[in-house]
Amino acid sequence: MKEHVTDRRGGAVWALVITSIAGFMAALDNLVVTTALPSIREDLGGALHDLEWTVSAYTLTFAVLLMFGAALGDRFGRRRLFGVGLTVFTLASAAAALAPGIDALIAARAVQGVGAAIMMPLTLTLLTAAVPPAKRGMAYGIWGAVNGLAVASGPLIGGSLTEHVSWQWIFWLNVPLGLALLPLARLRLTESYGTGARLDVAGTLLASGGLFGIVYGLIRGPIDGWTSATVLTGLIAGGALLGGFVHHGIRNKAPMLPMRLFRSRAFSGINAASLLMFLGMFGSIFLLSQYMQGVLGYSPTEAGLRMLPWTGMPMIVAPLAGYLSDRIGGRPVVAAGLALQAVGLAWFAIVVTPDVPYATQLPALIVSGIGMALYFAPAANLVMSSVRPAEQGVASGANNALREVGGALGVAVMASIFAAKGGYGSGREFVDGLQPALWVGAGMVALGAVASLFIPGRRAAREQTAAAETEQKDLVAV
Repeated sequence: MKEHVTDRRGGAVWALVITSIAGFMAALDNLVVTTALPSIREDLGGALHDLEWTVSAYTLTFAVLLMFGAALGDRFGRRRLFGVGLTVFTLASAAAALAPGIDALIAARAVQGVGAAIMMPLTLTLLTAAVPPAKRGMAYGIWGAVNGLAVASGPLIGGSLTEHVSWQWIFWLNVPLGLALLPLARLRLTESYGTGARLDVAGTLLASGGLFGIVYGLIRGPIDGWTSATVLTGLIAGGALLGGFVHHGIRNKAPMLPMRLFRSRAFSGINAASLLMFLGMFGSIFLLSQYMQGVLGYSPTEAGLRMLPWTGMPMIVAPLAGYLSDRIGGRPVVAAGLALQAVGLAWFAIVVTPDVPYATQLPALIVSGIGMALYFAPAANLVMSSVRPAEQGVASGANNALREVGGALGVAVMASIFAAKGGYGSGREFVDGLQPALWVGAGMVALGAVASLFIPGRRAAREQTAAAETEQKDLVAV
């Protein structure tokens, strides 16, 4: 069945507004909670592992259900499923704001991730259906800029709301936006369908169970002991289920993530780099936002503002990164960006003390921010150009999912290192845990820089793509 569109009822401008705001909401909730963590801990109680789950419950469900959510939209109607995802996300945001305890907050965050996983991948497909081909580049650019703004402003918005209203308002913020978008989506978006391919329920269950087991084991390891039955069961069972997911992706006729895509050096390289980048970045932001408030004594707003040279730098540097990518290719730009991000984290690990002045922190934050910007600008193009046009939807979904997986793993891994070496007892104790965690984060991002070097150069990539297209035509002819 070919993709088809029904009942054109809205224009490109409405589609751009609706999908951009929805994307902003989903992207914002990745980082908006980070500067609120100390206030949440003070208000609801909970230990380090509970704070980890307030972040990871969202990123994990978002990651493992993202490709399944896109497939649901293709099969049952993208506008319809977009509305379902938006409804779930909005209701879960209200539940998070009303959470009476830390466990209820974690559960609401997990449901938020489910809603975001259904809603987020459909924003691009709905936008594509509404915008004429000649104007899609501009529309994608605006959509991407709005999502970038969400990532950049997440810690600042979270800190400002926490300080001047209450931490609950980082979740209440989504409710009026969601309630406003629901009727607009119904009235102004065009319904469209995909190929109607079978849903890969088995693959989704294998990936979900495997990642949950590993993240659970990593989070509980410092508490229960790395040789305890619960931790070993989580790690071993999780690894086995992920192995089953890989086998399923090789053997199944229509898997959620076809493993044959990883035969491409370009696809494997950029996805390995993305996973490692988010592993180091998310884990570092999780700890540094608490360090700035709990150890250095900044208010939530001050902490958010002081992180802007890192999280906000892509808004300034991205145009230059895009220009460089067009001139010299995406591989050297991504590799340089990841190397700078690793240098920035290592720099912070060197200078961090219980009373380090902000002027001493600033160079590390700026270098990290420039590195992040150089990575983000060409990464999407490298993902899309690494596969045939017919596979670009799957490739984009896989890359986004692996980024979120990297974020969840980063929080779990780096918080485990922090707990093993330090704690919340004093500023000195916090720094004793933070320093080795930052070194590991820097190492992970440096490995990402190495992985990006395996991406073929522009000439090799063109030859590889041409060969793949020839092979596909020969198969069709047969």
